[in-house]
Amino acid sequence: MARNSMRPVVTLKSTAGTGVTYVTRKNRSNDPDRLVLRKYDPLAGKHVAFREER
Repeated sequence: MARNSMRPVVTLKSTAGTGVTYVTRKNRSNDPDRLVLRKYDPLAGKHVAFREER
């Protein structure tokens, strides 16, 4: 997959404080702010918000 500055790779870190991370790509023109997705945290055992880390 070609690397592109318009769709950078971002790391999502759990807000539950468990240290779990996900890696994804985002479109900078559609989402200029930090990305927040609700995903499953296996250490917390439930779905929590994951925030984009820089």
